[in-house]
Amino acid sequence: MKIAVIGGGSSYTPELIEGFILRADKMKIDEIVLVDIEAGREKLEIVGGLAKRMIEKSGLPIKVELTFDRVKAITNADFVLTQFRVGGLDARACDERIPLKYDVIGQETTGPGGFAKALRTIPVILDICKEIEEYSNDAWLINFTNPAGMVTEAVHKYTNVKAIGLCNVPINMRQMSANILEVDRDDVSMSFAGLNHLVYATNVHVKGKDVMDELLQGIIEGKNMNMRNIHDAPWEEEFLHALRVLPCPYHKYYYMMDEMLVEEKEAAEQRGTRAEQVKEIEKELFETYKNPDLNVKPKELEQRGGSLYSEAAVSLITSIMTNDNAIHTVNVPNNGTISQLPDDVVVEVTCVVNSEGPRPLQVGKLPTAVVGLVQQVKAFEELTIEAAATGNRHKALLALVNNPFVPSSKVAKQILNDILEENKQYLPQF
Repeated sequence: MKIAVIGGGSSYTPELIEGFILRADKMKIDEIVLVDIEAGREKLEIVGGLAKRMIEKSGLPIKVELTFDRVKAITNADFVLTQFRVGGLDARACDERIPLKYDVIGQETTGPGGFAKALRTIPVILDICKEIEEYSNDAWLINFTNPAGMVTEAVHKYTNVKAIGLCNVPINMRQMSANILEVDRDDVSMSFAGLNHLVYATNVHVKGKDVMDELLQGIIEGKNMNMRNIHDAPWEEEFLHALRVLPCPYHKYYYMMDEMLVEEKEAAEQRGTRAEQVKEIEKELFETYKNPDLNVKPKELEQRGGSLYSEAAVSLITSIMTNDNAIHTVNVPNNGTISQLPDDVVVEVTCVVNSEGPRPLQVGKLPTAVVGLVQQVKAFEELTIEAAATGNRHKALLALVNNPFVPSSKVAKQILNDILEENKQYLPQF
């Protein structure tokens, strides 16, 4: 079996390699090809060196190859994993700072920041898919590249590639729920429904017992249910009990918009945006990776924010390979799963996964209290995807107008002008 990793020079790659090693008894991998662009040569060589040492230490007969030839990497691959960032962290920093100029939240995957990233990323993923169709047309594309829901939806709307979008938020919510409830994660079952970075756990059970109220109370009491890259603002007690579904950490940007905006502006002035902070973390990480004696995933990688990323990815691939019918929460075409959304959009829902891919578990109707927000964000996503694929400025403007973070069409136009100007080298479609 051959696995191609596009964006192989990512600081997350050692996390992925560790996952492959830990599941080697089920996966039977022959070859892992890490591919990146020429501008990422140094990172690819550093990460690739560590990956080879990790595999060597494991004693597994897996060949690790580094290349800048994407077609070579894709050819005859069984799985193509995408984890790339067009424009790097510098582009992300612009995504975060531009909205803040207009008192709008600047976050990497939601709001105008996620919009800008989608404009840069979707044309590239569509090019990759053309190569998959030509050189490995039966491969599965497992997409981690953010904004994962929009990128995966673009693949399904504009290509014939078998694609699944994956995020580490649901698996982390399950782990954090287990920690709060002081039980084993394997004893916790959760049903998820919504969109990527806008997903809700609609029920939580421990060994068949409904524990939603107990879990919400634990969160209200200050027990951790947050991602490392998100400001840990406390949830308001009455609101959580009234909602009675579990919002994901990214919902804080929607339900606590004023507080999150204040924190973002203060952080940008004092410590830098999250991208600027990550640049410093990555510098230290890559210095650590260079150590020729290092042959395991370093603990410092946990600061990067990708907790349980490899477990989510590798267990998903294992389910496809072994036909084990395991439960995963992934991004897939809706096709009636959530009745209030169009069939052809991508949603993040609980699925049974086997060799034929993911089969969503029926959701039906989302609660009235959350469906309006989900529909509004999905309208924003649909318009963004069309703008990214076609270069239609009017669709781009309407996308921003429809985003809950953007207060007016005037502000939407100002943000759009700035994004197109700052990103013109990455946006030939415009």
